[in-house]
Amino acid sequence: MDYKKYIAEKLNVEGVTKEELYDLIALPPNTEMGDYALPCFKFAKLMRKSPVAIAEELKNGIMSDEVIMSDRVLSEVSAVNGYVNFKINKGDFVRATLDKILKDKENFGSSTEGNGKTVCIDYSSINIAKPFHIGHLSTTVLGGALYRIFNYLGYKAVGINHLGDYGTQFGKLISAYKRWGDKETIEKGGIRALNELYVRFHQEAEEHPEYDDEARAYFKKIEQGDEECQELFHWFKELTLKDVQKVYDMLDIHFDSYAGESFFSDKMQPVVDELRAKNLLIESRGAQVVDLEEYGMTPCIILKSDGSSLYATRDMAAAMYRKETYDFYKCLYVVAYQQNLHFKQFFKVLEMMGKEWSKDLVHVAYGMVSLEEGTMSTRKGNVVFLEDVIAKCIEKAYKIIDDKNPNLENKEDVAQKVGVGAVIFGALYNNKIKDIVFSYDKVLNFDGETSVYVQYTCARANSVLQKGGVATEFEIPELTVEEIELVKALATFPDTVKAAAEKYEPSCVARFAVDVAQKFNKFYFDCKILAAEDEKTKNFRLALTNATLQTLKNAFALLGIGIPDKM
Repeated sequence: MDYKKYIAEKLNVEGVTKEELYDLIALPPNTEMGDYALPCFKFAKLMRKSPVAIAEELKNGIMSDEVIMSDRVLSEVSAVNGYVNFKINKGDFVRATLDKILKDKENFGSSTEGNGKTVCIDYSSINIAKPFHIGHLSTTVLGGALYRIFNYLGYKAVGINHLGDYGTQFGKLISAYKRWGDKETIEKGGIRALNELYVRFHQEAEEHPEYDDEARAYFKKIEQGDEECQELFHWFKELTLKDVQKVYDMLDIHFDSYAGESFFSDKMQPVVDELRAKNLLIESRGAQVVDLEEYGMTPCIILKSDGSSLYATRDMAAAMYRKETYDFYKCLYVVAYQQNLHFKQFFKVLEMMGKEWSKDLVHVAYGMVSLEEGTMSTRKGNVVFLEDVIAKCIEKAYKIIDDKNPNLENKEDVAQKVGVGAVIFGALYNNKIKDIVFSYDKVLNFDGETSVYVQYTCARANSVLQKGGVATEFEIPELTVEEIELVKALATFPDTVKAAAEKYEPSCVARFAVDVAQKFNKFYFDCKILAAEDEKTKNFRLALTNATLQTLKNAFALLGIGIPDKM
């Protein structure tokens, strides 16, 4: 049963919809007060009464409802300090929750709310021939988690890797390759060898500024379709995608489109023409811009003084293409907060052009990731490859596992799941807007708020089920506080997934998993499972263990993290 829906249906607040009531009903921090609570403060202005009086009135209305009192869904309703608190029949609630989880299995928490709606998600968006480094971690795993979450809720998610495959850096690479490179070295070294050429170009160009002119000339040749330059450009792209696919495979990241910047090179002129036709373009210092002063922003540059395009032009062309191709319900851009102004600008320009759907464009901003060693720079060459970070986490995980359980089977596979999971979880656990300093010791802590802690909890639950069996039939015994608290936490999973989608915040799911793991461990240590006092209690606790394991697996699947059977 959806208890929030049940309660919302029984409440009547004039001017407030059942859906709004549903969203306001929450879990109170003090469970002794009730299992659900409705704050009445938002109704005070509407009803011209104090929240305390409103709560009392709503309580009396519920208590007089004979249907509620006769079917024993609610065991008690009270009004306290402007809140209406609801206590539910614990036995029915526990039975309904466990039945739902064990019946739905991997689909518990999913829904069909998004049926018929498409959500485009632009994430990772790596630069061709540049390192796939630690700074790309957040956009990649955040976007990957949102992709899974929206699919889980019935939407059709379209993952887009908007490749950075346009600009003078390719001219620089061609210049560097022709001057210092050779095919065999580049084929063998892949993206790292290309990066070395890129770094060397910037070092040498400080002494030879004419190299920059040469780079611009080479890029112009790419644009003009020069056969040799085009061939080198596509080769660099092929090498890059081959290398980064290894990382995507490890992180379980998938895309439906790799249409990058170059794909839109012939789609920008219609944007410029439309802006001009709608008298939105003005000249400023030789450049063509859209004035955004009345919106508190600097001008959005559409064409530079030499007539070349900028990111805004290409992003507007891409947005228009995506709307035409996918007819999206929402189009998300998972990009660092440093680009806040850029997105505000081109979203506003699209709105000024009369694109009603511009309101459906969302910048999912996130904080920066750095290692404890400090900041990075591609041009100077001090970058940390994401592949190396993952490899180091797997290596450290293997050593910890080997020390703790040297006889464990498939240690390599377990270390892979633990190491990769630690990298993903480290980027997803905190609110996305926070800057992250990545620490190997912190993310691999078995006792902290980490993926390893959750994975170890799952291994513990799995061990219990292997020894005791999975109870298919169970009755509800006299319930302990630990059992009720655990079931209440499990029951929030569908709402948690929904909240993660609404807020574009996968940390909701990550934090849910840690909370459930903590409550399961309290239940595990305080309540005997295999040595329970009677068969009825044992079967129930085995069913609760099974439901917990299933729910944690579902949560981690949304984050892209595997669960080892043993640790």
